[in-house]
Amino acid sequence: MVERSVRWGILATGGIAAAFAADLVDLPDAEIVAVASRSRESAEAFADRFGVDRAYGDWASLAADGDVDVVYVATPHVAHRAAAGLCLEAGRNVLCEKPFTLNLREAEELAALAREHDRFLMEAMWMYCHPLVRRLKALVDDGAIGEVRTVQADFGLAGPFPPAHRLRDLALGGGALLDLGVYPVSFAQLLLGEPDAVTASAVLSAEGVDLQTGALLSWESGALATLHCSITGGTGVTASVTGSRGRIDVPSGFFHPDRFVLHRDGREPEEFTADPADGPRTSLRHEASEVMRALRAGEKESPLVPLEGTLAVLRTLDAVRERIGVRYPGEAMAAVRP
Repeated sequence: MVERSVRWGILATGGIAAAFAADLVDLPDAEIVAVASRSRESAEAFADRFGVDRAYGDWASLAADGDVDVVYVATPHVAHRAAAGLCLEAGRNVLCEKPFTLNLREAEELAALAREHDRFLMEAMWMYCHPLVRRLKALVDDGAIGEVRTVQADFGLAGPFPPAHRLRDLALGGGALLDLGVYPVSFAQLLLGEPDAVTASAVLSAEGVDLQTGALLSWESGALATLHCSITGGTGVTASVTGSRGRIDVPSGFFHPDRFVLHRDGREPEEFTADPADGPRTSLRHEASEVMRALRAGEKESPLVPLEGTLAVLRTLDAVRERIGVRYPGEAMAAVRP
């Protein structure tokens, strides 16, 4: 693998799978060799679109394809446990879309499978691989704004989404929290780690999914994070990190920003902008590049998106759901901390 392209399989053929495949096509050291869907017609159409040699009408055939180095799982998150688990058990390395799984219990099962089969496993939290987000974290870690006191982040879509939409479908893990709220929670925990206490409130739909959720995370250090997600109103998708000696503002698209502003006490603001060479704001290639780097290095997880960090985020999401009263059909959850 060190001296050749990394060979990818794509599991599912929806919009995020197409966006990821388009970015892979632009990477000189990546090759898409197979695609799978529950519909052969859909797989074949995807294969024709992206010049993929093999199209499978079932997931198991892709998982069994020994020519595939790593599988990108792009199903709805309610199916992540089944799809990623199938691939890991067949000996494939896996990059699994966010949210990693429906709940912590499923995530722990996937992590155990990866260890059992000695395979690479990573959540596709592309925010953590974004160069400008990495720069922001480095500044915070280096003390540019002093000790972090507060984090604020929001992600809301205007909608309206009809009851039949997947975001309103309880059986598909619908609601604002898992689809959108995973970003504000992941942003806060990127900077502060796992919180010591979680409180939350939400407005639920008639179907039982959260239409909008607000969460307050707190740490023994005294730091607080106020986070919001919604599928009933478009927000600025902004973030701000305030410290004892300054703050950092991300004015839009905080999980794939094109700029942020550093305010240090007693100094003029400094603007940091994305390098045009890093690609458009929607680029997913940074996470793909990180996966390929890790595979070539023989690593079983990425230091940018470590599994323990993914599990910690899911512990928080489970705690939020316990507080707002959202439970998905048939799910078995791990014990939620008080």
